[in-house]
Amino acid sequence: MHKVVAPTRLVGMAGSLRKDSYSRAVLLGLQDALAVSARLEICDLRLPLYNEDEDGPAAPDDVRAFRNAIAASDGAVIVTPEYNHGIPGVLKNALDWASRPFGQSALIGKPVLVMSISPAFTGGVRAQAQVNETLLAIQARIVSGAQIVIGGITDKVRDGTLVDESCLRFARAGLDRLVAMSRSDHPSQRQSAWPEKVGAHATDYKATHNGKAM
Repeated sequence: MHKVVAPTRLVGMAGSLRKDSYSRAVLLGLQDALAVSARLEICDLRLPLYNEDEDGPAAPDDVRAFRNAIAASDGAVIVTPEYNHGIPGVLKNALDWASRPFGQSALIGKPVLVMSISPAFTGGVRAQAQVNETLLAIQARIVSGAQIVIGGITDKVRDGTLVDESCLRFARAGLDRLVAMSRSDHPSQRQSAWPEKVGAHATDYKATHNGKAM
């Protein structure tokens, strides 16, 4: 008799609200590649500015829905651009909401994989470092391993989705680490989140394209 394994539930956060956001394009590319053993839901970060006076039992409905989505997930994926050498306000605001209530955040102990993107060759590394600092303060579990930065993103997206195969393989390797971490307490769920046709993961990636500022 075969045991039914529940899919790993992941939530994605794109650090840009732009209609043709490259951060969202990366999440969509990964979402398309997921097998039935894992699912990725992209959260809407159009939340009000954090105000402790509006938090608590009477927190806005969209904030409570956002927190509930994180709480119900097995792990989170954050893809962020870099604005003025730092983390975008929309993402920092979302993480501030997610960090509350103090000591009871849905992100405490939650595995989180952070990726960054940029039209420039640097790939948003400074923003990624700031996101990691915020996550450490919240006590999330940051997925270790090769830092996933995607430079020259402008040339790697088509029709709103990341299509560059080398970048997708590199990002999927990170997601495999996230899935493995999220399943660490559930040995029966330890299996690949990707279809067999994906093949071996890339172990290294260097951005080679320059582009305009975000």
